[in-house]
Amino acid sequence: MQLGDYRVEIIQDTEFRLDGGAMFGVVPRKLWSQVSPPDDENRIRMNMNCVFIDTGSEKVLIETGIGDKWTTKQVSMYGIDRARPLSETLEMRTGYTAEEVTIVVNTHLHFDHAGGNTKLDNSGKAVPSFPNARYFVSRAELEHAEHPTERDRASYLPENWRSLIESGQLEPKESDYEVVPGLKMETIPGHNRSMQCWRLEREGKTMFGFADLVPLRAHVRLPWIMGYDLYPVETLEAKKKLLPQAARESWLCLFYHDPDEPLCRLEQGEKELSPVPYRGELS
Repeated sequence: MQLGDYRVEIIQDTEFRLDGGAMFGVVPRKLWSQVSPPDDENRIRMNMNCVFIDTGSEKVLIETGIGDKWTTKQVSMYGIDRARPLSETLEMRTGYTAEEVTIVVNTHLHFDHAGGNTKLDNSGKAVPSFPNARYFVSRAELEHAEHPTERDRASYLPENWRSLIESGQLEPKESDYEVVPGLKMETIPGHNRSMQCWRLEREGKTMFGFADLVPLRAHVRLPWIMGYDLYPVETLEAKKKLLPQAARESWLCLFYHDPDEPLCRLEQGEKELSPVPYRGELS
């Protein structure tokens, strides 16, 4: 796919499952189960839709999925259904290997966004999965990951970033910064204080990655907010600002965790916005 002069590809990592009640917060099960049917453990299907951008001079990967550093017990707990490593999917979709990626960007360091930053070597040590890449994350998020709250500590696994510090590949960034021309990271509080969303603008077209602000298409509904969010009222305010703008300006929206249709446009109906899966070319 092309967005102006940049090539853009969606790189799906693997399906996994999280508790539906946690994913939809105060929304009654009777409602959310109609759009995300739970299994017998009340878990819903999700995926991790990483994004590859080829600028010509840089090969950028936004997010790295859940990674492969899981025990058999954890694989069962999260319902991880991996067909192949992320690096293989990357090469299949783009023709580029992990060694050719030059920049890796994390919106935040939760395990399902940064788990593929590293992999285990033959000795069982976590090492960079993208050995020639610079890794970008906001300084505020790195500080939070090193000192999380009791409420979100389980989402931060140090093996996903500390070896990058040791190798000199991790570059802490400001709250808002530009990765490459046209690709900007914006800190948007709600899920936590330091999570970022990304905005890609080329030749009058906009693609926006909502990260965990709007993780699934179903979360386009304004009050449908995750129980995982530390600041749900701020999530609501951000959604009220960004989602109508996305509809007005015809943004291409990336919903990171949607397992079926992660790329959508938004249309304003009589009462609420609706996500419309995008099936055409970006150019």
